[in-house]
Amino acid sequence: MKLLSNNKALVSEFLLICFPNYQSWQHWLSLPLSLLFFVAVGANATLLITICLEASLHEPLYYLLSLLSLLDIVLCLTVIPKVLAIFWFDLRSISFSACFLQMFIMNSFLTMESCTFMVMAFDRYVAICHPLRYPSIITNQFVAKASVFIVARNIFLLLPVPILSARLHYCGKNVIENCICSNLSVSRLSCDNFTLNRIYQFVTGWTLLGSDFILIFLSYTFILRAVFRFKAEGAAVKALSTCGSHFILIIFFSTILLVVVLTNVARKSVPMDILILLNVLHHLIPPALNPIVYGFHTKELKQGFQKLLKGRL
Repeated sequence: MKLLSNNKALVSEFLLICFPNYQSWQHWLSLPLSLLFFVAVGANATLLITICLEASLHEPLYYLLSLLSLLDIVLCLTVIPKVLAIFWFDLRSISFSACFLQMFIMNSFLTMESCTFMVMAFDRYVAICHPLRYPSIITNQFVAKASVFIVARNIFLLLPVPILSARLHYCGKNVIENCICSNLSVSRLSCDNFTLNRIYQFVTGWTLLGSDFILIFLSYTFILRAVFRFKAEGAAVKALSTCGSHFILIIFFSTILLVVVLTNVARKSVPMDILILLNVLHHLIPPALNPIVYGFHTKELKQGFQKLLKGRL
């Protein structure tokens, strides 16, 4: 730490205190968390390898699914290893720069996931509502442009969050009552007013997530309207099955996100340890379920995975 002119210490690192009221059972909690972590990373890595090596999966939808898996892997590796290091080895310290890097990745990659779900919803809308135009609209060039948009939009708009937080003066407290460097958990330790930081994250985050979910909702509204007009026997079931996996993933993502938001809004009536656990699980459960759900519900992925196991790829 460095000393300021008023004899206050300038913080150069933070200490992450996971579950301050229940530290005695952290080792037990690490078992299911580590299992979920290995499932999430292993399943997403397997999905990426399968799509990469199986030529029949070199299609726009699976490229988007690959992007989702890549985002999930980065999110898991950014958050969970540090949490497990705290549980297993009591390595609570995190440098100033590492903390704000983690904050940036968590904020930007979370909205990248929601944006990817939005693009995948558009893909399903075109596939069901305009099947004859699908090959000319959803092309590899479309996926490339969409991927650039997903990354650029969220990095550009969410980069100010860690920058605003890092510009604050941390001149006393350095203990973060959380397992992760969330924006508000860190900013509350500063000696400055962080109202601008809080408002910017709230407005930007909800604008990005809100617009994505509105477009997803509109896409599925048009899809359902088109499906109910199908007259051929079994056509509606077949059409819905093509977007069933994607819809399930959106439900997982939005439900857990909604629970995290609501419990943070009601933070005075919800124990701090519950909020911390929900924040950690939000970076584990969707990444672990995404590839499993798609793998079980997509025949092409099943076949590609079987070939991978048999060594035919």
